[in-house]
Amino acid sequence: MKHAFIAVLLLAAAAGVHGQAVAPFWAYGFTSAGPEPAPLPCQPDSKPLDCARVQPTRPKEVVHTLPDARGKFTEYEVHFDYGPVDWYPEDHPVMPEIVARGRERDKLRPCALCHYPNGHGRIENASPAGLPVAYTLQQLQAFRNGTRRSADPRKANTNEMIQIARLLTDAEMKQSAEYFAAIKRRPWVRVVETESVPKTRVGVNGLFLPLAGNEWEPLGRRILEVPENPELTDKTRSPRSGWLAYVPQGSVDRGRTIVQTGGGVTMKCETCHGAALQGMANVPGIADRPASYLIRQMYDFQAGTRVSQLMKPVVAKMTQDDMIAIAAYLASL
Repeated sequence: MKHAFIAVLLLAAAAGVHGQAVAPFWAYGFTSAGPEPAPLPCQPDSKPLDCARVQPTRPKEVVHTLPDARGKFTEYEVHFDYGPVDWYPEDHPVMPEIVARGRERDKLRPCALCHYPNGHGRIENASPAGLPVAYTLQQLQAFRNGTRRSADPRKANTNEMIQIARLLTDAEMKQSAEYFAAIKRRPWVRVVETESVPKTRVGVNGLFLPLAGNEWEPLGRRILEVPENPELTDKTRSPRSGWLAYVPQGSVDRGRTIVQTGGGVTMKCETCHGAALQGMANVPGIADRPASYLIRQMYDFQAGTRVSQLMKPVVAKMTQDDMIAIAAYLASL
C-alpha cells in the first residue's frame, strides 16, 4: 500500500510540473493511472531480476518453430531468462556473452531477452538497433547514475534496466553498445490511423494483446501498439514479426507539421536528429521507432525523470496531443 501511495504522488507531481492532468499511462503499458499495479520495492543494491515483475511459467512440452528458422524449441526455451532462443542468428553479428546470456549469478538477464538478438525489441522496451555507440554508452551511464528513470514508477522493466546498468562492467557496456550499433534497422512499426481498435489485455510488462472475439472499442486520445501477429510475438518472440501502431485520425499529418516546422510548440526535429531523422554523429535516430516508446521518452524528459539539457526546452510546451502526433508521424517513417 505504501508503494502504491508513493506511485500516485509521483505521477501527480510529474503531471503538475507541466500542467497535464494525467500522465499517458497507456504509453507505459497500463490501463489506468494507478495506483495498481503497485511499483515493486527496488533498492540501489537490489539484483536486477528482483526489480522485475514475475513472468508466467512457460510450458516445457509445447514446441514451436518459425518460417526459415533452423530449429524447433519449447516455449520454455524461447523465454528462458538466461539465454533465450536465437531464431535467426544470420540476422545479426555474433552476440557477446552479456547480450546472449547475461550473468545469472547476479540475476542480470541478457540484453537479447527484452531487446531481441536483432536489437529491434518489443514495444514495451527500447529498440537499440542502429543507435550510435557513444549514445548507448551515455544512456547506460544515465541509468547507472540516476539521471534516467521512468516518470511512471510502476514500470518495472525500467527499474530492472537501472540495476543492470549498475552491475555492467565498462567492457560489457562497450560490447553491447558496439553490437547493437552494428545492426541495420529494418521496418518495424506499421502505423494505422483509426477511430476504433481491438479490445486488449495487458501482459506483465505492458504488452497489449488483442482479446479473443474480435471486439473493438474507441481509440480516443492515445496510441495503441499491438503485435502484427500476437501469437508469434507472445509465444515465440519472433524477431521478424513487427508491430501495428493504431493512432488517431489526422495525427500523422499534424505530427509531420510539428516535426518539420516546430508547429509553434517546439523546434524542428531535424536540427539535431538530421534531415532524414536518422540521427547525426552521437545523436540518435528517431524515425521508425515505436510510438509508445517515443511518447514515454518525451514525457520522461518533460517530467524531469530523464535528464537532458538539450531536450528539456524542446518538450517544455508540448501537450499529450502534440506528443501523440509527433510519435505517430515518426513511427510512420
